[in-house]
Amino acid sequence: MEVKDLAERLRKLLPSEPSQIGADLRNNSRALFEAALARLNLVTREEFEAQTALLARTREKLDRLEMLIAELEKRN
Repeated sequence: MEVKDLAERLRKLLPSEPSQIGADLRNNSRALFEAALARLNLVTREEFEAQTALLARTREKLDRLEMLIAELEKRN
């Protein structure tokens, strides 16, 4: 491939307005960043708080069951 061909291909890839380069860069950067975050398997704050509350309720039930078992074992 000649330098002229490469230059022509690059020219076609660039926006016609120089001011558009910044906007394109911002949009492409944002898209890349959002895609990277999506692959991290993150949860929302609401999902985290819901799971934390569920875990606290489960822990309380487990504590009550352990006390009940201990009381039943004392009777025997």
